[in-house]
Amino acid sequence: MNSLAKIMLLITCLFLLHIPALYAQTNDSLTYTEILNIPYYTGTGADSSYHKLNLVLPKGKTNMPLLLWIGGGAWSYVDRHQEMELARKIAGQGIAVASVGHRLSPATWKDPALNTGIHHSEHIKDIARAFKWLYGHAARYGYSQNDLFVGGFSSGGHLAALLSLDHRYLNSIQQIKGVIPVSGTYDIPHYYQILSSGSGQQLADSHVKGVFGSSQEDFLDASPTTYLQNLSLPMLLISDRNTYVYTKFFEDKIKATGFKKLQVLHSTDLSHSELWKNLSFADKSKYRDSIVDFINSHTSF
Repeated sequence: MNSLAKIMLLITCLFLLHIPALYAQTNDSLTYTEILNIPYYTGTGADSSYHKLNLVLPKGKTNMPLLLWIGGGAWSYVDRHQEMELARKIAGQGIAVASVGHRLSPATWKDPALNTGIHHSEHIKDIARAFKWLYGHAARYGYSQNDLFVGGFSSGGHLAALLSLDHRYLNSIQQIKGVIPVSGTYDIPHYYQILSSGSGQQLADSHVKGVFGSSQEDFLDASPTTYLQNLSLPMLLISDRNTYVYTKFFEDKIKATGFKKLQVLHSTDLSHSELWKNLSFADKSKYRDSIVDFINSHTSF
């Protein structure tokens, strides 16, 4: 497989996977309730297709932690429903999960007809809106307002990291208890450089510039690495074989600051899609367990 084919596979593989049916069931020792398609933003410019979230709530528990989870999809194909099997498995271990949608970017690299959509910083504004909604509705749904975590896979991992580091989008960043970026990219100039050298300028331009804008300033504005002076929240950083280079770059930048509240788990044995499948479908996943353990270890029981 040539370099272009590998990059195209990495960007699109998540969206070729089977989307599980939506239903309530027993997982591990707990049952849970699903509440689908809750609008989290209805203000100016609201999009009824994307400004929604799915809640999965463990039954018989109150004041449990909640994980806001952002699915992957190159910022262009994110589907909150596709993350539900992971949400169910985590809820089965006593943690509430909100699978959050956001508006999407153009994807002319995939299909020339997909030439409309949003650009940075609209994605992160949507995630901040969802977080504020979840913070404000904790009492109604029974999870703890003081134990809200943010995580995501692939492009969702980037957005989770960005929300925790760029303080322009939340009134108080301390409302986040911890952050769990999985298999993302965290320095957009670095991401653009690697795509350009491995897959060609045309793909890098149509994909990266289609999401973030065309200038170096745009790339830096969207990069979690730009805001490392704001490091304060505990972080669990997970990578797969395909995203190791991006995660290691971020890890090294964080460690260079002397920040100590960082845990790192590199899944060098699994590809991008294999890690997502492992998290979502495996009966036993050490990577999913690491997420649950991280949340429990930072929860104020």
